[in-house]
Amino acid sequence: MGRIIAITNQKGGVGKTTTSINLSAALADKSKKVLVVDADPQGNTTSGFGIEKNALENTIYELMLGDCAINDCIIRDVMPGISIIPSNVNLAAAEIELIGVDRKEFILRNEIDWISDQYDYIIIDCPPALSLLTINAMTTAHTVLVPIQCEYYALEGLSQLIHTVNLVKERLNPRLDMEGVVLTMFDSRTNLSAQVVENVKSHLNHRVYDTVIPRNIRLAEAPSYGMPINKYDPKSAGAEAYMHLADEVIASKNH
Repeated sequence: MGRIIAITNQKGGVGKTTTSINLSAALADKSKKVLVVDADPQGNTTSGFGIEKNALENTIYELMLGDCAINDCIIRDVMPGISIIPSNVNLAAAEIELIGVDRKEFILRNEIDWISDQYDYIIIDCPPALSLLTINAMTTAHTVLVPIQCEYYALEGLSQLIHTVNLVKERLNPRLDMEGVVLTMFDSRTNLSAQVVENVKSHLNHRVYDTVIPRNIRLAEAPSYGMPINKYDPKSAGAEAYMHLADEVIASKNH
């Protein structure tokens, strides 16, 4: 059965989508079979793999509403080893349309159950909110991976997120665990970034990955070309960092 990781943080702009795309691509580079689930109505993970998100007939939105089967909305082999369940802005309406639906927190899990044994890893990119979509991702996942930006307010909101993870674990998904925290947008030229790394490591009882993702211009450019960093510029610091992170994720045994 595939290991399912939800990449989540209710704060926007912390590197969730960048991590979803590039961790998935790095895992695929290491001969893992990966399914990426774009659970964010912005659909940036979808377009980050070069898919024209607004031209799609079947997305996670149709899947959640029961308008298509899971095999109808998977786009296979967008890159060697990577398939994706895409998303676009239609998904924003899903929460309202699902009001009153029975067991709506488990829709995604029930669908993913059909195909999880076909993949080594299933990576879910969550929206920047603790919404029904994020809860669906957490009920589906085995672990939660939290990207945190190296900035002054890094830890703000983290306790709320950990509280949500614990609530989901207690009430909806007993198998859910914290995968760990990955620090993103690290700027080696500032003392602040180094202080944030130390601060996060000293405040968290959860695992903090050794890999720190640098603030890297090539990493920022790659999505506009519809490519993960290891295809756009495999020798860049960003590409190397995500390859290291993939090694750590593969090595971690908390599943």
